[in-house]
Amino acid sequence: MTRKKAITDTDIISFYMDYILENNKKPNTVYQFAKAHDITEETFYKHFASFKVLEASIFSAFYKNTLNALAKSEDYKSFDARNKLISFYYTFFENLTANRSYVLFVLHENKNSFKGLQMLSQLKYHFLEYIASLEIETIDVPQKQIQQIQNKALKESAWMQLLLTIKFWMEDTSASFEKTDVLIEKSVNTSFDILNITPLKSVMDLGKFLFKEKANMSS
Repeated sequence: MTRKKAITDTDIISFYMDYILENNKKPNTVYQFAKAHDITEETFYKHFASFKVLEASIFSAFYKNTLNALAKSEDYKSFDARNKLISFYYTFFENLTANRSYVLFVLHENKNSFKGLQMLSQLKYHFLEYIASLEIETIDVPQKQIQQIQNKALKESAWMQLLLTIKFWMEDTSASFEKTDVLIEKSVNTSFDILNITPLKSVMDLGKFLFKEKANMSS
């Protein structure tokens, strides 16, 4: 039967996520996947070059959904960089939680090391752009080359912080993932306190929290 409406990226993303959750595995071939959803291989390839590209697009979609939600908030527009980033985290993890079964399935095999994971490549690109857009203040250094290194380090550390938070969220067993919310606030505040060169109390507070939760998860 021929579909009446044009297939979109969102449709194929939805088909793919549903296929994985219903079958507890990834489709073996594009042909198999397309046939299961009454579309042609040609239709799939018009949107995505491979399953790997599709998987990366799904995490990119989580990011875009987050920004779209934030754009509707008048309060968000008035926030400083610190509170914008905290709001981003809360909203982004709401998106992940709404799709938790899928996220856990596709990330489980790589949960010990997300670094370089292709399915997170688009998310990383967009997130680093977002961090740059916040224009976070750093120590004023007159040398341009040092400033560039400092800005790159800031973005990369922000990315690592996001990955660590995703890993923590995957292992979080608290109601409504409340401990992840606590980690978000503490880690973002600590990062900004370090930039303001007033880190000691926040660093110790974050360290105690992570040590306690790691011990609880191991017991």
